Amino acid sequence: MLRTTLAGLRAHKLRLLLTAIAITLGVGFISGTFVLTDTMDKGVAKTFARSADKVDFAVVPDDDAEKGLSTGALGRVRAVPGVTDVHGMVNGDAALVGKDGKAVGDFPTVGMSVPSGRLLRYEFDRGRPPSGSGETVLDTDLAKREGYAVGDAVTILDKQNRPHRFNVVGLVDFGIDQEASFRGGVGFDPVTATAMTGKTTYAEIDVAGGNRAAIESAVKAGSADDASARVYSGAELGTKLAKAAGADTKIIRTGLLIFGLVAMLVSALVIYNTFAILIAQRMREMALLRCVGATRRQIFGGVLAESAVVGLVGSLLGIAAGVGLGAGALVGIRQLDANLATTGPSGTSLAPRTIVIGLAVGVIVTVVSALLPARAATRVAPVAALRSELEPGGGRLRLGRLRTAIAVLLGIAGLAIGALGSLAMPKGQAAMFVVALAGGVFFLAVIAVMPALVRPLGRFAGAAPARLGGVPGRLAVANAQRAPRRTATTTIALTVGVGLMSLFAVIAASGKATATHKLEEQFPVEFQIRTQDFEGTVPRALAGTLRNRPEVAEVIEMHRQETKVAGENEDVATITASALGTIVKPEITEGSLDAAQKPGTAMVDANTAKTRNLTIGKTVQMKTAQGTTQVKITAVYAPGTGLDGIVVPETDFARYFTARDPAAIYVKTHDGVPASDARRAVEGAAQPYPAAKVVSSAEFKESMTKAVDMMLMIFGGLLGLAIVIALFGIANTLTLSVVERTRESALLRALGLTKRQLRRMLSVEALVMAVIGALTGVVLGVAFGWAATNAMASDSVFSLPYLQVVAFVVLAGLAGTAAAVMPARRAARTSIVESLSHD
Repeated sequence: MLRTTLAGLRAHKLRLLLTAIAITLGVGFISGTFVLTDTMDKGVAKTFARSADKVDFAVVPDDDAEKGLSTGALGRVRAVPGVTDVHGMVNGDAALVGKDGKAVGDFPTVGMSVPSGRLLRYEFDRGRPPSGSGETVLDTDLAKREGYAVGDAVTILDKQNRPHRFNVVGLVDFGIDQEASFRGGVGFDPVTATAMTGKTTYAEIDVAGGNRAAIESAVKAGSADDASARVYSGAELGTKLAKAAGADTKIIRTGLLIFGLVAMLVSALVIYNTFAILIAQRMREMALLRCVGATRRQIFGGVLAESAVVGLVGSLLGIAAGVGLGAGALVGIRQLDANLATTGPSGTSLAPRTIVIGLAVGVIVTVVSALLPARAATRVAPVAALRSELEPGGGRLRLGRLRTAIAVLLGIAGLAIGALGSLAMPKGQAAMFVVALAGGVFFLAVIAVMPALVRPLGRFAGAAPARLGGVPGRLAVANAQRAPRRTATTTIALTVGVGLMSLFAVIAASGKATATHKLEEQFPVEFQIRTQDFEGTVPRALAGTLRNRPEVAEVIEMHRQETKVAGENEDVATITASALGTIVKPEITEGSLDAAQKPGTAMVDANTAKTRNLTIGKTVQMKTAQGTTQVKITAVYAPGTGLDGIVVPETDFARYFTARDPAAIYVKTHDGVPASDARRAVEGAAQPYPAAKVVSSAEFKESMTKAVDMMLMIFGGLLGLAIVIALFGIANTLTLSVVERTRESALLRALGLTKRQLRRMLSVEALVMAVIGALTGVVLGVAFGWAATNAMASDSVFSLPYLQVVAFVVLAGLAGTAAAVMPARRAARTSIVESLSHD
């Protein structure tokens, strides 16, 4: 039986080609994910090992330590016998000022201590380490981006945002420091780094010489934070740093594998459909085998053997494709200067685990998908099979009582779970997970009932093609409907991809609409001025300058102070009294805004109120500059209003904490002032203050939109693989249908149908199938997108991206038509005489 199976595969190599391609694509994606992340991990490990080799020991504070290592710890380690050098690593904020006079980037650059000698762990591209209070080194990528070179003079802001001038003496690769790679880094000698960043403790102490036991004893003799620190050897430090950096690749791997599993689900549907059609087409062949002595078990085993061979071939090709995909992704990441350590081995990493997983997934998915068709092959009596040759999936459609009951139960369960998550549960992450579960359950109901939906959906999707396409169009629509089970399985694969795309599009559009609505309703200002780190303050004089500008209608100051409230550290804030309730409109959920503006009162955001049990009417102790005072909670407001934490009246804040510079300034301009003039006025006022960063509401909306659109594009690209596999399924179905309907096509040709009309008929059939799958996916995606949006928050705004949804259906139809090109050409080239004599 095995020889018969292999002979059949050799005789009909093309009939399973598209099935193997579906497996190749799915396995290729999964294998490529492992190749990419394994290569990145190897590069990270090699980079950190090379850096850590330069130290004998490293003292690292415990993760739970509130502070770093003390200067006392540094002195005690330095005094250990045998220690030849130590370096206390300083790491904090030190913002580089660009050539435009403003701090560069969205976040302040990282100020770091850069030693000279043996403990220098960074690689210099040009120049030398800094020495003295007037020298600095810049991250190479940062210097290139801002146009600085060795020998230039630059301005860097200290922790209090005071400017200092430095000469650039070197360009260095801070790649082993992930934060510096992301934000950009500036380096100083250790003394200057301490002065610039304001740090009084060390993030790490690197040691040359000495012995481990003596260093551990010296460290533990200090404070609690010092005593909890751990001592690592150079090799152990390299492993620890590489493991921490490897968390990025784990996230990437997990995310990509989720999309890979979606692709394999679609592949399974394509494989199941292909084998179902093949088994039905080969009923006579299998019946003949039964007549000459083959048992049902042998028939079953033969089909599974055939699927295993196809899965093995597809998986091997997929692993090879995965190596290419992983290598291509690495090239793309390096060209984009992504903040991921990909340095290291020049070649890609193909681990034995990747090969095993690729082969296992490909073969198992193929064999499991072929189980039901293989079982069906054993249930037809030999004589009945020899007597008739029914088209698979054709004839009168009956779902059966069991299947109908299952579909109804799953549908009701999906709707009930969706209603629970969307309408009944508290809004948030848990409710969204419940909606996701509901979507999965309801999708199973759609799979069960899809054969019954094919004909009505086919009539709808094929209405225009049947009317405009003449006889070929009407024949195509009829062909798409004549085998509902086959068409249902073919189209449901496309439904998965298009449905998920529609879901993400709706959630993205609704997220943008919600954020824009909140911004416009609760904080309708044109400009916001803050420091880069959101922790510093901007000069109060800037607010006065802005108030004197004729373009400006209102200047709102927000002040913030961290202090003890009821024994715990909390942020206490205030905002210009005249703006509260008129321009800034927090949504009050308990109490009233008027009550919260009376002396001795406060309002608190709902999250803080819940976690700290700050209920209406409760009086709490607050530490102030004069001592301790009592504050009464009189209102609770919804988060996301530009305010957070505990908010007290403006006059109270000034009394509690004395005069302070604002944490942020918000600017509302007069109606009718051109946006360019308003921007010029605000930036001109802020120009003398390098740390003051001006952001317009329009820029904020644009950056938010770009971020969401970029995420949607990434999701779309990853889900595109599933859609491509589904299109291969359509092409596969049509290819097998062309073989199956050889005599029928020849008869149509004999009755006058031209080659062009025959090609058009098959193209329209593919179009109808693609539109059925896309419409089903869009309906499911939009419906559960609405449910997910409603589950996010009580004030979420639902937005339907009409153009994107229509584009999904149109593109699916065009892609389905393209998938029919090869099957249509094959059908048109077949000889009429030979086809009519075909048996």
